[in-house]
Amino acid sequence: MTAPSLERGPHSESLRSHVEQWLSAAIVSGELAPGTLLTVPTLAAQFGVSATPVREAILDLEKRGFVQPLRNKGFRVTEVSAADLAELVAVRQLLECPAAQQLAGHLPVEERVGLRTLADRIVAGARGGDLADYLLADQEFHLTMIRLTGNGLLERIVADLRSRTRLVGLSEMLATKHLLDSALEHHQLLELLESGDAKAAGELMHRHIGHTLGWWSGLPEANDSAIAGGSC
Repeated sequence: MTAPSLERGPHSESLRSHVEQWLSAAIVSGELAPGTLLTVPTLAAQFGVSATPVREAILDLEKRGFVQPLRNKGFRVTEVSAADLAELVAVRQLLECPAAQQLAGHLPVEERVGLRTLADRIVAGARGGDLADYLLADQEFHLTMIRLTGNGLLERIVADLRSRTRLVGLSEMLATKHLLDSALEHHQLLELLESGDAKAAGELMHRHIGHTLGWWSGLPEANDSAIAGGSC
């Protein structure tokens, strides 16, 4: 994932946001592996911008636990342990599966086109290898679903959990059909929500989030009951 030049792109606050989005996607997907050393001057040169938006973006990532400062060296990409990742997945399944069940048969008609558009972007990102847009669209898709439950606290909690989740095998999935398979699950989920099949929607959401411990970590799923089976 090559850093895009932003020399002729957005400015000020939006520059910081673009740098943070790219770095976040690269870290989440595993393109920037745990232990990778990041320096502000090097990144500023890669993005073609001044040091200020890069420094601000990295400080935001530090608050999220994605990087840690190294005295007189820069920042190092942090690692999330398998145990921590499993806990994040378990909590997300406890929260997001019932939310999917709640929406089954109650998905507002006016929201369906927007969600389908996001699902299309996710599939396009998978097919085209654009992991940054894949992750941005995926985040918006899932948080939109949570927002539609009408529970603001739930939306903030899920957003925080998702912001700390790593999918370190995602970049390696570009060479497999698994990335597209998982992307297409968003369209499958919408079909279940529209048809009102709450049980199947909850089970699909459980399996979908479970990819974090399987495909999205570069691991097989067939014998992992926490991923392949289970429901809300």
